[in-house]
Amino acid sequence: MKAYIFPGQGAQFSGMGKDLYEKEQGKALFEQANEIIGFRISDIMFSGTDEELKETKVTQPAIFLQSVIQAKALGDQFRPDMVAGHSLGEFSALVAASALSFEDGLRLVIARANAMQKACELQPSTMAAILGLPDEVVEQTCNEIEEVVVAANYNCPGQIVISGSIAGVDLACQKLTEAGAKRALKLNVGGAFHSPLMEPARIELQNAIEQVHISVPICPIYQNVDPVPNTDPQKIKENLITQLTGAVKWTQTVERLIADGATEFIEVGPGNVLQGLVRKVSREVQASSATTV
Repeated sequence: MKAYIFPGQGAQFSGMGKDLYEKEQGKALFEQANEIIGFRISDIMFSGTDEELKETKVTQPAIFLQSVIQAKALGDQFRPDMVAGHSLGEFSALVAASALSFEDGLRLVIARANAMQKACELQPSTMAAILGLPDEVVEQTCNEIEEVVVAANYNCPGQIVISGSIAGVDLACQKLTEAGAKRALKLNVGGAFHSPLMEPARIELQNAIEQVHISVPICPIYQNVDPVPNTDPQKIKENLITQLTGAVKWTQTVERLIADGATEFIEVGPGNVLQGLVRKVSREVQASSATTV
């Protein structure tokens, strides 16, 4: 069975999507997006600097566009048995699976980016990657800290991203290093994504998500906060709203996809970061199966 997976923020690079623009359908969709967004995001994607691409108002719609247009370019070859997206990639997955229209998906991504940027400006905050510790140790350490800090991204076994106030993340990095983490690396991000500090963004985006029409997707989608097969439009909306403050359970998503029969993972969008994470989760699943047997 084929699982199509869609990347999130951080996958962007200068020159992304240029090959897709050269195709008739791709050009039409990029130009439509430029009109909806109000500036020529295609120009920034094709030849912008790394700094320009890092701007939240550019990064999120740019990755969404590359992913969705790439999926459409596959045509009849795009026949997913299941789909999933990492954070922002969840919106790409929903459009590719015909649950959201291209226009509605893009408008939600724009609204999401703007809401997250505002939330970031309300309180200085950050994220950090923690390598080499069990999930439970990271979770317990975060829970013991009085500042806001939570496990935000479960990327693969031994790799969790924590998110919260600057003081909270700094203290957690210190304690987790003392607990034996191989690395505790602060990330160059604008805020504490997927943490309680995104609550203002969640509130702002909730109305937009509730108003948009979501159809039954052509295949099950496995969402970040609830990684089980889902085709119910109302549940999809609820999970999208929760996603801004909830954790990205990517490890659990890949584990469930494998358990449900996924044998081929196809990454749609810029880069191949998710493929690396899938390989690490798959090795852990295989090792666990061999131990059990």
